[in-house]
Amino acid sequence: MTEEKCPQLVDYFVVAGLAPGGSAPLDEEGQQRGGRVVEPVTDLVVIARGLGEEVPEGFTCIEKTQGGHPAELSAGLINNPHMYLCYRRGHDKPPILDLGVLYEGKEVVKQGWYVIETTPYSRSASLSFGGPATHRTFLTYRRAPESQALHTLGVTDISLLLPSKGEVAAHTFCRVEKNLNTGIWGPALYLCYKRAVAKANALVYEAGLISRYPEADVESFPLPESVPMFCLPMGVTVESWPLNTKYQLPVFSTFVLTSACGDKVYGAAIQFYEAFPRECLSERQSVRLGLVSVVDRRPITNRTLQVKKSVCVLSHWPFFTVFQKFLTFVYRYSISGPHVLPLEKHISSFMHNVPFPSPQRPRILVQLSPYDNLLLCQPVSSPLLLSGASFVKLLQNLGPENACVLLLAVLTEHKLLLHSLRPDVLTSVSEALVSMTFPLRWHCPYIPLCPLRLADVLCAPMPFIVGVHSSYFDLYDPPTDVVCVDLDTNTIFQAEDKKPLSWRSLPRKHGKMLVNTLTNLMKTLEKIYTTGQEEATLEFLLTDYDLIYGRQKQLELEIQEAFLRFMSCLLRGYRAYLLPITQAPSDRTTDCSSLFNLQGFLKSRERTHQKFYTQLTRTQMFTQFIEECSFVSDRHACLEFFDECSDVEKPEEVRLIDLDEAHSGEHTVFIMPPEEPQEPDGSELPDMWSKCLLGHCYGLWFIYLPTFVRAESAKVRALQTAYEVLKHMETRKVVLPDEVCYRILMQLCGQYGQPVLAVRVLLEMKKAGITPNTITYAYYNKAVLESKWPSTNQGGRLRWAKLRNVLMAVAQFRQPVRQRQKSGSVGSRTGQDIFTCYLFFTIVCNKKWSMLEYHFDILLEYISHSVLSAFLCSQCRPPGPRDTVSRKAVDENYNNVSPPSRGSLTGKLQQLLTPTRHRVSGRRAASVDARRSGGENGPVHRVSEQRQSRKAQVSSLSVGSDVDLPDTTNLAFPLRKSWDTNQEGAGLQVLMSSCSLCRSCNSLVYDEEIMAGWTSDDSNLNSSCPFCSTTFVPLLNGSSVGESPQVTVAYLSPLVLRKELESLLENEGEAVLAQGQLLDSHSIIFWNLVWYFHRLGLPSNLLQLVRSSPLANQLAQVTPLPAVRVRLLWDTLTPDTDHWPPLYILWRIHSGVPMRNHSWRRHNHPFTLAFLEEVLRWVGMNEVHKGITLFLETIAKHPGTPKIQRSLYREMLFLTLAAMGRDHVAAFDKKYKAAYQRLSGSLGRGELRRKRAQPPSPKAVDCRRSFLLPLEC
Repeated sequence: MTEEKCPQLVDYFVVAGLAPGGSAPLDEEGQQRGGRVVEPVTDLVVIARGLGEEVPEGFTCIEKTQGGHPAELSAGLINNPHMYLCYRRGHDKPPILDLGVLYEGKEVVKQGWYVIETTPYSRSASLSFGGPATHRTFLTYRRAPESQALHTLGVTDISLLLPSKGEVAAHTFCRVEKNLNTGIWGPALYLCYKRAVAKANALVYEAGLISRYPEADVESFPLPESVPMFCLPMGVTVESWPLNTKYQLPVFSTFVLTSACGDKVYGAAIQFYEAFPRECLSERQSVRLGLVSVVDRRPITNRTLQVKKSVCVLSHWPFFTVFQKFLTFVYRYSISGPHVLPLEKHISSFMHNVPFPSPQRPRILVQLSPYDNLLLCQPVSSPLLLSGASFVKLLQNLGPENACVLLLAVLTEHKLLLHSLRPDVLTSVSEALVSMTFPLRWHCPYIPLCPLRLADVLCAPMPFIVGVHSSYFDLYDPPTDVVCVDLDTNTIFQAEDKKPLSWRSLPRKHGKMLVNTLTNLMKTLEKIYTTGQEEATLEFLLTDYDLIYGRQKQLELEIQEAFLRFMSCLLRGYRAYLLPITQAPSDRTTDCSSLFNLQGFLKSRERTHQKFYTQLTRTQMFTQFIEECSFVSDRHACLEFFDECSDVEKPEEVRLIDLDEAHSGEHTVFIMPPEEPQEPDGSELPDMWSKCLLGHCYGLWFIYLPTFVRAESAKVRALQTAYEVLKHMETRKVVLPDEVCYRILMQLCGQYGQPVLAVRVLLEMKKAGITPNTITYAYYNKAVLESKWPSTNQGGRLRWAKLRNVLMAVAQFRQPVRQRQKSGSVGSRTGQDIFTCYLFFTIVCNKKWSMLEYHFDILLEYISHSVLSAFLCSQCRPPGPRDTVSRKAVDENYNNVSPPSRGSLTGKLQQLLTPTRHRVSGRRAASVDARRSGGENGPVHRVSEQRQSRKAQVSSLSVGSDVDLPDTTNLAFPLRKSWDTNQEGAGLQVLMSSCSLCRSCNSLVYDEEIMAGWTSDDSNLNSSCPFCSTTFVPLLNGSSVGESPQVTVAYLSPLVLRKELESLLENEGEAVLAQGQLLDSHSIIFWNLVWYFHRLGLPSNLLQLVRSSPLANQLAQVTPLPAVRVRLLWDTLTPDTDHWPPLYILWRIHSGVPMRNHSWRRHNHPFTLAFLEEVLRWVGMNEVHKGITLFLETIAKHPGTPKIQRSLYREMLFLTLAAMGRDHVAAFDKKYKAAYQRLSGSLGRGELRRKRAQPPSPKAVDCRRSFLLPLEC
């Protein structure tokens, strides 16, 4: 079958810059409109004018504050020297990046900072007198590295302010929160500064489109004309650089566009510089850029000319990390070479040959070159959506407290305006803001990088998150109702008439924990990002790209995990207040007030923070979140992951997000179901492993359930069967890997109009201690909301018809009672009258019509078959004292239970009308007693007689040439007949076995040992040999009776089979499970499903596919094939006749028991009848160690190499089963284990293992117990 074509990953590849025809300058001077060229500050000095010091040449003195008051730095000193701050601008030095204040003695100087200790005239530059009670105060600054002199965020303006005079910091100015006046005199004085990009001399042009691929527009998404503007939001710059300037690293940025149909389109771009020819400039432009002398127009040769350019990709998916690597590769490829292939070849190959990751291709590895590769992972496999968020940059630019303030602003849906001079930081922080509120999703306007000419959106009368370049504030004033966040100065500005936002408004415990975590991460961040780390050359970037961003990625996940932990604590327990739909829907059923108990949720929160929770629950984000949790949405994986996080009892002690080291830090791994506990030796606890396998087997059947129900004529009966399977699983304490079993049954209830059954499934789910996650809860509400509920107003005719049916059922009860009355084995007629009155009052007076209608078919079946058969069977036994004693029944786990007395019909009806997990315990007890009733005739004859009389059996199960599994009539749910029961002995009998040979040590490995050797890796087909520890692929063999195997497929673990089955359904749909091509094209999946379904006695229609396939004629060579039956064998189908026959075969030969002919050769083996009897005698006398010793000594005395493929344990176990029966299995395991421990001291455990005398591992024994393998001979 041809695979469906996957969607294209990248839609467009764009190159933006100076358009080929020439771009128009932003004004005549080549400068940006409304802006002004400001050189960065490169030097700072402090002068004392009172001591005769003058302002140095080239410096500017700050004499006034922002309000026009004197700006003396030493106003608090008694002998005021009248100290002032002076600065100098220029491009001859790296710019100053930050300013600070140092209190000497209280703190130490940070690395990379300089202290202004003296004036230019060598006097002390302290702003206060040092003494016992005071400390000296100095100004400090931090300078950019030499390699980053250009395009660095540097200080461009400095001011002083006096808060006592009502002065506040101007917008975009950063205030140093340390008072310069520490004396007892004078007002408080604070230092403020503004930062901007320290650019060289430049000409600014509008960005244009240089080239694009493909040339033609995609029909569903034409290329927007504004893409070049988003690629270069500040325009194209032609810049003049000093000759010794180190090459600037490319800058990566992202943006988000919205198509005409409302779909989001993600853009990823890198901006870089390339050489620009001087010939393209006019003389005036050359003078402007400093390339020629102003006086004599002589060329200046110590400067270079560079132009900014951008390459960009547009996609419908935010694979920003992948796009960054690809664009970086394109850039590196373009500046290196020569190359064999042109760059365009790599671009077209990436766009056309790399598909979007799909279920059949969840991970795609793209090899760009021998040294470059990309890893793409399917987005739905990641609970947290992919985005361009950078939590590291969020914490770097905002700090812990301001980051929490913005979290509060987003949760309460404020208007947020982010601005920065760096487009990459602006977009990364904006993406982080909308990601840190997960699982709540921002639904209001969101433009992370908005060009200046599109800034009118700031006047929108609704909440929004918009990012603009800081140059916006050189042209316009910010709106008064907007919270402005300056990412360059780490300041938040709000309207003066509103109460400032504070992180303390968050819930106290969770908010404080978040701030403390972010503070610790901030300290780690400061240690990592030192000055030396920032000096990265292009050569270092080309060779150690992954090393640079490795530690950053780890910190990224830890910061994101801190916000996820806060949100999980904030919304913990919200599922308990979801209101399920349990009645017929009305007009207000889908309202949020009907879906969520808002008042109950608020009462469960802290009383001191009721205002915050009230604001939160009124937001559009929260309302949409409740609707997504209540109904089917496209965020199932995300919401399910959040539910798992919120269920963690102590989230502060558990990692919610981890990093997958297997992908070198490029792939994020999210929390899953908890790992199985580990034993000291490192192996999983056997009980958990076997229950995990069993849970996946039941999950396979429920995945197949829609196909089974679709093929059944009685849909409701099939759904009821599935419900009984769920109850049976609960009785057996099956560990489910997920909620797929409940979810699929709920979906089918909605599909076939059974809302009442859906409610019962939900109740069973909660009874099992499972809280439905968001996905299951949504499908449940969909089922009960869209299905037609049974009417509560029923007519009289229908009621009388139901009453007539019940009375007819009562008549069926009375017939065997009358017969037993005649024989004197039951009580008087009074008991019958009491029963009839009880039935009448229960059904008529209590008016439980809906319950009776729902259980009517089961009621008749139970009455006419189970109870009637029980009475007829008991009638055949002569009365005695035991008749008056209530018999014990056997439940699904073969545990003794005490059901109501067989003579109490009232108890039986009570049990029927009130469903319990032991509804059919009496029937199971009867079947168990019937199987145990033939002990005198020998186990072999008893099994043979049962086979001949068993016509309603689904399949005859056996585990060896003559070793059978018990029949499936003792299950707690009815099975569909898999062949025509009217033709006994007719049809094809298919034998199946999972016994496999380890080629390494030539040992047979049996089913439970294969299960124990599987791993939890759902891509690993291998099992581990218990004797040589070699990994091998086990095989599943199938054949007709007396024939060599015609079918041999890999035996898959339930984990691997489930993954393959889900992949098959994703690729070819559910219909493939009901088509004959399943057997031909996917034989491995087919035969493994047949094996597991028959193993657990689960009904299916798979065998009908065998009848219509060519394989049926090959197996039976009978046309037409009337029926197909399956027997599951324990031992191998085709034993190697070149080896010695197993002991149980020799015992059956000596006993004359009929069995399948394997044409055993005559071997000179030492196993005589006396030897077999002696071994059995030691086993019967509970001295198994002597039997083991006898076996080993007999082998040692025999000349030559022993030709044995089975372990000593397996030989003795099968011999015990053949001679004594299946009741000795559990006892034999305990005896053999004790004997092995006893012999380990004398013979040595290593020697016993070398002779394959060790018992099966606890995992193997528990796998046999969990899959219900009580064996019969």
